[in-house]
Amino acid sequence: MLSSIVLSTLLGSAAAFAPAATQSSSSALKVSELELGATAPLGVFDPLGWLETEPEAFERRRAVERKHGRVAMAAIVGCIVHNNGIHFDGYLSPSAGLKFEDVPTGINGIRAIPTAGLIQILLFFALVELAWMPASKYDGDYGVGYFGNDIADPDEKARKLNVELNNGRAAMMGIMGNMVAEVLTGQTMAEQYAAGHISPFGDGQGVF
Repeated sequence: MLSSIVLSTLLGSAAAFAPAATQSSSSALKVSELELGATAPLGVFDPLGWLETEPEAFERRRAVERKHGRVAMAAIVGCIVHNNGIHFDGYLSPSAGLKFEDVPTGINGIRAIPTAGLIQILLFFALVELAWMPASKYDGDYGVGYFGNDIADPDEKARKLNVELNNGRAAMMGIMGNMVAEVLTGQTMAEQYAAGHISPFGDGQGVF
């Protein structure tokens, strides 16, 4: 619902237009950003050769990848949770008589949110992007738990950052694939699994 749709579609935009950073991420993290995410079997995946032609843009692109991955991980977890019928108690909008349990799963969930609620979500994202976890902080180290600098061992920190990057990449593919499958089949994740409708192609159950 909110996490699977609003987070995945709205939050990343500010990061993509962030101003230039003033501090090197490699010095702040004490690990090499070029080595992070360069895992088998692809290693350093740079098919367009941007590391050679636009090396100055690498830090920003890595920051965007990291933040989008974090958003996507929250989105796919929220999607799974909501599709399993787990939701907040009470009202999303008391004035509209709208309960959290009334919000549909999947893409249609965003259409059920009142305009005032969407504005509140956007304002919260603005607060996060501009103040709490600013997009201009390219190293992604916000001093908060796993987003902080409480890991003293550079090797351990590099390992966890690699895990985060790769899980984020998988989550970006996962939430995008989930939304595409929902559009193709007309079924939410829960409906697809309940019907044994794992593939949206060639089984006669989807829209196409």
